[in-house]
Amino acid sequence: MTFSPDLIIGVISFIFTILIFSYLIGDNPLFRIAVYLFVGVSAGYVAAIAVWQVLIPRLGYPLWFGSLNEKIFAAVPLLGVLFIFMKASSRLSGVARMTMAFLVGAGAAVILAGAVIGTLIPQVEATINFFDLNAAASRNIGFMEAIGNGSIVLAGTIFSLVYFHFGASPKADGSMRRPKVIEIIAWVGRIFIGITLGAIFAGVYAAALTALIERISSLINFFKLFGNF
Repeated sequence: MTFSPDLIIGVISFIFTILIFSYLIGDNPLFRIAVYLFVGVSAGYVAAIAVWQVLIPRLGYPLWFGSLNEKIFAAVPLLGVLFIFMKASSRLSGVARMTMAFLVGAGAAVILAGAVIGTLIPQVEATINFFDLNAAASRNIGFMEAIGNGSIVLAGTIFSLVYFHFGASPKADGSMRRPKVIEIIAWVGRIFIGITLGAIFAGVYAAALTALIERISSLINFFKLFGNF
């Protein structure tokens, strides 16, 4: 009996599918074995990518074969790595604060810039584009339909942003409440947020259902392939 690569891969896929499906009866050692293997393989893959695509080409080669300027630039992150390793010692952990402060500051700047450039500005542009009548006419969308779509998107954007307005003022009874107008707008924004979260959940559910169908189809194909041997 000849074991082809397709059969071996099919057997491995079948075993791991059964191990994952065993979670339906509760947490058990079989499911944990699959999870541990997945985490271990993922960690090994990430480590290999970090070594061969980051450390060696961006740190090792410049230090050994680069010019003087490249060696200086490569020595700076290497020094930062050594500082971070000093956190293992309680007496030397303060040395790592400079590196950690730089990482936190750079990370915060990247996140803030990404939120503004990648989310806020595109959201504003997308909202404005709904009122582009020329673009709507090119898609055979009438004037009233374009204005209606744009108005709904604009209202949803404004009401959803107002929902996260937490400014409040003290009342006579000592409680903190937002202005009545803000409360009404925030309530409408809650409806838009609920619709959005519902659509996202439906998309996640559809993706999970697609993955389940693919696994069942894979098991059926495995049994068909196994029956041919």
